[in-house]
Amino acid sequence: MARNLPLLSSEIDQKAVALIRGLAMDAPLAAKSGHQGTAMALAPLGHVLYSRIMKHDPRRPDWPDRDRFVLSAGHASILQYALLYLNGYDLDLDDIKAFRQWGSRTPGHPERGHTAGVEVTTGPLGQGLANAVGLAMAERSLRARFGSELTDHHTYVIAGDGCLMEGVSHEAASLAGHQRLGRLIVVFDDNRITIDGGTNLTCSDDVVARFSSYGWAVSEIGEVGEDLDALENALTAARDSDDDRPKLIVLRTRVGTPSPDWTDRHEAHGNPFTAEHVSRTKSIMGIPDEPFWSPPEVVDAVRNHAASRVAASDWNERLDSSSRRAEWNSVWSGGADGWSSNLPTFAQGESIATRVAVQKVIDALAESQPALVAGAADLTGNTGAKLSGQAAMSPHDPDGRQIYYGVREHAMGSIMVGLALHGGFVPIGGTFFVFFDYMKPPVRLAALSGAKCIFVFSHDSVGVGEDGPTHQPIEHLAALRAIPDLQVIRPADANETSAAVRAALEFDGPTALVLSRQNLPVCTDGSAVDHGAGIVRPTTGDPDAVIVATGSEVSVALRAAEILDQEGIGARVVSLPSWDRYATFARRDPDGAARILPSAVPTVSVEAASTFGWERHADVCVGIDRFGTSAPGGQALERLGINPDAVVAAVRDLLNRRRSSATM
Repeated sequence: MARNLPLLSSEIDQKAVALIRGLAMDAPLAAKSGHQGTAMALAPLGHVLYSRIMKHDPRRPDWPDRDRFVLSAGHASILQYALLYLNGYDLDLDDIKAFRQWGSRTPGHPERGHTAGVEVTTGPLGQGLANAVGLAMAERSLRARFGSELTDHHTYVIAGDGCLMEGVSHEAASLAGHQRLGRLIVVFDDNRITIDGGTNLTCSDDVVARFSSYGWAVSEIGEVGEDLDALENALTAARDSDDDRPKLIVLRTRVGTPSPDWTDRHEAHGNPFTAEHVSRTKSIMGIPDEPFWSPPEVVDAVRNHAASRVAASDWNERLDSSSRRAEWNSVWSGGADGWSSNLPTFAQGESIATRVAVQKVIDALAESQPALVAGAADLTGNTGAKLSGQAAMSPHDPDGRQIYYGVREHAMGSIMVGLALHGGFVPIGGTFFVFFDYMKPPVRLAALSGAKCIFVFSHDSVGVGEDGPTHQPIEHLAALRAIPDLQVIRPADANETSAAVRAALEFDGPTALVLSRQNLPVCTDGSAVDHGAGIVRPTTGDPDAVIVATGSEVSVALRAAEILDQEGIGARVVSLPSWDRYATFARRDPDGAARILPSAVPTVSVEAASTFGWERHADVCVGIDRFGTSAPGGQALERLGINPDAVVAAVRDLLNRRRSSATM
């Protein structure tokens, strides 16, 4: 740990804080956009974290045993950028000057994978705090598994009033307290300011009582935001404590400090200071009135100090000499060689719900994919997100691979993102598809940050049955498919489910698996997943029509094709489990894609969901463009037109219209 190491001189400390505050004003002023007030107030805290508390190596920002820092209050991004620049990460002063500009490495909110040293993508308030719960769970699990020689770090978070107001913070903090994540240290920036005005407009929570009730250790340190030693003492006490509860440090700050014009005023939060405001503030700070003041002697001193405190190379030596190195590498690098040979296959004609099949698949991979952890939002048995025979992750079994999230979909998704971005984990999390509504923010941020999560959404249609329209996800597939960089797969049967899990593990980002409640006949070999689409029923010669379907409707399409065949109509059936994989395939091999779905052949789609978007693949769409109904699942599907007769009628009608047009 980074303890008892030399400190910077008092003069350098004060100049470093002034430099951070100066950049926090200058960058938003130049961009005519940004949030300087919080960054200014927290400059001393940020400097203490990076120079006295955290174990980090700017030369190796991806070092596995580094402390993690999460700026949950992501609107104060200029604070993190200034700290990264000052400490010698891969940012230079030109990057700071390009704050919030096209193509810059300093976007408006921190983005993982875009800026070195940023651990998670924050901005939507509360997400970072919830991500940090996942980071802390990951550290504790790996430490229990591999020992402190390889894993021994903390997770530090700065959260603001907005983070604590957002509902996800309640879910995540409750689970963190239950799990007793003692190495999670959150500093609550209690500046009592929101965009609209003081927090007293909307909020009278007792934060201390609230977090205490969750099982956190809470300390109130008052107005010590300018006292570097006091900040260090509070953080050190939290870091070195034997208390296994997560820590909340309540720090009272004054937004906009030390501006003579805007300190403690809500306007300082998001309105850039004018040049005159900046000049007056710099005068009080005693630094030159010049933009982006960054004296080399201060920058060099801080960077040399950061480079001397901790070296990732020491950890590399411990890994190289560890008897667990091969296992560690397997956890971090994507599984044992040949893991895909363990994927199960299912016999044609067998009847199995894809939510049941997914559990059989992940069970079969548990040993060869040691990074897999599974869990659900109180729906473990219902969704198949379960690793059989694995202990539940808990304070007593921190390396348990089964996570019980409780009825907390939003927190589950956000914690999964934290687990994935920590490294060493591929989290699988399940809930009913309709509750995607409750976890869209983390699914979107998983896609934005490239977090390898597997979101399992079961009960994917009106086949849910008697629970009715509140539980029947009519429009959700369209919403999922609209998210860039999210792989969405709705498998037709158990074999496509097995292939979908393989595709998820091979994909460099998040995957949503959309699965059935009801049993489905095994009717494919699973190969359609490879290109996103595949022919599951060919015709002799060229087809008269194509029926394209996803998920449970592939078997409906197959029965419809049999009826049409008896009428002399040759109907090809195509399974299209993944629109995005098919789109990628079509860009790479347009001729190959056209051989599966030829644009000149009349095409009917069938899917038990909104038809929105299907016009890109089909001439006529059989779907459900209304809310569902409370009735047994089979009856609901039948009455809402998801049946072979409806598909047959649609094909006949399309062909008749084509013939009529041709003779006109």
